[in-house]
Amino acid sequence: MKAKIDTVLKKYVSRKLMVFVVASFGLFSATLTSSDWVIIAGIYIGTQGAIDAIAKLRQ
Repeated sequence: MKAKIDTVLKKYVSRKLMVFVVASFGLFSATLTSSDWVIIAGIYIGTQGAIDAIAKLRQ
């Protein structure tokens, strides 16, 4: 059961990271506004912090 949860969390984290990288590329190529990038970065940082906290609790 724990292995399945770890697999799902790893896939979720890598998808979020990919969205963050794409948003950063959009920011630097001037196709994304800075305010939109701040929202995406905040969501990424917030959810990553929650996932890290849950992972520490599960240990």
